[in-house]
Amino acid sequence: MNILLLGSGGREHALALKMSQSPLCGQLFIAPGNAGTAQCGQNVNMGVSEFEKIKAFCLENAVTLVVPGSEEALVNGIYDFFRNDKALQHIPVMGPSQYAAQLEGSKAFAKLFMQRNRIPTAAYQEFNKDNFDAGIDYIKQHSLPIVLKADGLAAGKGVVIAASHEEAITEFTQMIQDAKFGDASKTVVIEQFLTGIELSVFVITDGRTYKILPEAKDYKRIGEGDKGLNTGGMGAVSPVPFADAAFMKKVEDQVIRPTVEGLAAEKIVYNGFIFFGLINVEGEPFVIEYNCRMGDPETEVVLPRLQNDLLELFTAVSEGQLASQTISVDQRAAATVMLVSKGYPEAYEKNKEISNIPAPTRDQIVFHAGTRQDGDKVLTNGGRVLAITSLATSLQLALAHSAQTAEKISFEGKTYRRDIGYEFRNV
Repeated sequence: MNILLLGSGGREHALALKMSQSPLCGQLFIAPGNAGTAQCGQNVNMGVSEFEKIKAFCLENAVTLVVPGSEEALVNGIYDFFRNDKALQHIPVMGPSQYAAQLEGSKAFAKLFMQRNRIPTAAYQEFNKDNFDAGIDYIKQHSLPIVLKADGLAAGKGVVIAASHEEAITEFTQMIQDAKFGDASKTVVIEQFLTGIELSVFVITDGRTYKILPEAKDYKRIGEGDKGLNTGGMGAVSPVPFADAAFMKKVEDQVIRPTVEGLAAEKIVYNGFIFFGLINVEGEPFVIEYNCRMGDPETEVVLPRLQNDLLELFTAVSEGQLASQTISVDQRAAATVMLVSKGYPEAYEKNKEISNIPAPTRDQIVFHAGTRQDGDKVLTNGGRVLAITSLATSLQLALAHSAQTAEKISFEGKTYRRDIGYEFRNV
C-alpha cells in the first residue's frame, strides 16, 4: 500500500519508521516530514491541513491510506473531507470524524461526553463572555488550587493551575476578555484540582472494539524536578511502574470500555487512536483529557515496544476486523530523553548544525522532531529537536543509555532534562 503520513515531529518519525518496517508498505510519503522521516520515505512539502493539495497528491500517487499524526488535520475535518469526496472515499483515513475529534478539540465537549457515559473526571463548570461575571463568582468560592483550561486547542499551553483566587481571576480574564489563546479561550473550563500522578494510556479502535497499547508517562515541564514552563514534552517512559494489572483493569473497566461503548452508542464515527490522559488518585483513574491521536513524546516509547505490524493493525481498523488482532509487547523498558533548543518553550533559534547522531540499533533509536536536512547537514528546525529512545531490561538502564547518548549528540544551545523518570529511578 502507498501511505501518506501527515506531520513533522518525533511522533511522525516513530510512525514512519514503524510503518516502513512492514512488508505491506509500498511507497511512504510524509508531509511535511523532517530529516528523520526522510530516511523512512519521501518527504513532501505540503501542510497537514492543505486538504485540496492533499487530495491532488493522493490521486496522483495512488495513495491507499492516510495517517494524520497530529490533531490539527483531524480537528479540521480531514476524515470528513475524504469521506464526502467521491474521488477519495476509497482511501481510509486513520483518525476520527471531525465531530469525534472534538474530544480533543473542545474540553467542554469532552466533559459532557464523560458525564453522559459516567467516566470518572474532575468536577467542572464552563464559562464564556456571556456568563463571565458568574465565572468570577465561581472562582471566588472555589477551593485552591484552581485549574483553568482553554476549551480549544492551544498548542499544549492552554492549561493554568492557579495557586490563588487572584491569579485565577487574572488568568480567567486574560483568557476570555483578552483572548490570551485566541479563539481557543472563548470558552474556559474551570476544573477541580486532582492530586496524584499522571500517565498516558493509548488504544487503537475501529469505533466498536479496541486494543490497548503500552502505557507511558511523559514529563511536560522544562526544568528538572518538574519545574518551569510547560512544554510539548521533555521525555517519556514506558511501562509505568504503578500501572499494574489491577490498576489497568480499573482503567479498562471505568474509562476505556465506557468511552468506546459511548462512541458506538452515540453513533460517533471513530477510527484510529484514542489517547487517555489519566491521573492516578489514590489508586483510582480519572480522565484529565482525551487526545484523538498518539502523544508526543509518548509515541517514541510506545511504538518501539509494540511488536505488531502497525499496517496490519491499520488495515484491521479500516476493515472493521480489529477484534481479530492480538497485541504483542516487548517486555523491555523504554525511555526517551528530548533534546531541545535553548530558550524553548519560549523564543529559540533555528538552523544550528547537529553532529554525532548515532545510527539506530535494536536497543536505541534517535527520533527526529524539529530537524531539517540541508545537503549533508542536519540542522535544528524547532523547539524540540531530537528524541533519544533506549530499550533495556530495566527502566534505570534505559534511562542511563538515553542520557549517555544525550551527552554525545551536539548542537549549539542543546538543552535537556537529566531527571526523566526520576520517580522510578530504582525500578
